[in-house]
Amino acid sequence: MRSLEWLRRWARLLDSQFVIPGTRIRFGLDPLLSLIPGLGDLASPAFTLVLLVHGVHRRVPRVVLVRMIANALIDAFIGAVPIAGNVGDIFFRANLKNLALLERHAHPGAPPTRGDYVFVFVLAGIFGLLILVPLLLALWLALRFWYWLAAR
Repeated sequence: MRSLEWLRRWARLLDSQFVIPGTRIRFGLDPLLSLIPGLGDLASPAFTLVLLVHGVHRRVPRVVLVRMIANALIDAFIGAVPIAGNVGDIFFRANLKNLALLERHAHPGAPPTRGDYVFVFVLAGIFGLLILVPLLLALWLALRFWYWLAAR
């Protein structure tokens, strides 16, 4: 398929096109582009969107599409850390991971694995806790403040 080859070339260019001399560490344009404010923040999400459109077109299961989105979000969180995020982009290759998911699960392809479901549910649980813990803490502080005011 011509479109899959095009996607492979772009994923490789963004994540693993180059080698650090004297090592086996590969990197792509993604960490380099992230040095340019604005542009680097758009390259990987734009490619993820292209992968997702291909995934929907090829009838990839929804749980796998959610996993692809989660990989992109993890990549964005890693990339948001100044300097260390650029280094993290070298080692967390979301574009290649998402391309592999697309190729493995494109219709007719392999059904979602238990690992796909576990990954999505664990990530949903973590995000739920990240929302729930501050909410409960705020509620607890509000109640403590209310009792303090009532005691006066």
